[in-house]
Amino acid sequence: MTTRDRGNRCRRPSRFPDTLAVSVAFLTLIAFALSASVETEEREVITTPETLIFDFGDAAEPWPSIDDPVMGGRSRSRMSLKGGVAVFEGMVSLENNGGFASTRSRPAGYDLRGFDGLALRVRGDGKVYGVRLRTSTTFDGVSYQASITTEAGRWREIRIPFATFEPGFRGRKLRDYPALDTGKIRSFGLIISDQQEGPFRLEIDSIKAYRNKRQAALESSP
Repeated sequence: MTTRDRGNRCRRPSRFPDTLAVSVAFLTLIAFALSASVETEEREVITTPETLIFDFGDAAEPWPSIDDPVMGGRSRSRMSLKGGVAVFEGMVSLENNGGFASTRSRPAGYDLRGFDGLALRVRGDGKVYGVRLRTSTTFDGVSYQASITTEAGRWREIRIPFATFEPGFRGRKLRDYPALDTGKIRSFGLIISDQQEGPFRLEIDSIKAYRNKRQAALESSP
């Protein structure tokens, strides 16, 4: 082998840079595809105009009651399921300084960030009910409450903005307390109180979280 041949062998071009470039390009494409997929999923969640939380169908369970006998009162209530509708009914008594009846869903996790409020389809008896949200799984703690006024015998969809839910504890409103964190809701509840003595009945067809249409349209636009 001549000196020239040996020089040509030493100067043989390496394929390593080309291989590295191809690998980098391939990984870049994969990263781009994954980021696009994640962005698409996030946009699909964010732009949903409403989401169903409870429909009380065949797989649903009635919520347990929490009434004033826990504090010495004599009110009583129960929730039952009839034909895909939840029925919250009972009797409010003012005896022994009582005066409230309530029911509460079992603890779970509900992340409702990006939504503006709750929409309840209900048929009531003309009385006023409180809708309660809790961000803790403790039995006795702070709840966030907003009121709804029903019409006797008439189905209505009532929308409650999250901004109207106020923190309270055992019937007392709390000042200088953090606002409702809609990303950490753990349970939903209903209560009747405020000296509304006597029998009551509230039917609940569904509970949804909604978003204002204008805001949803703006965020869904490219």
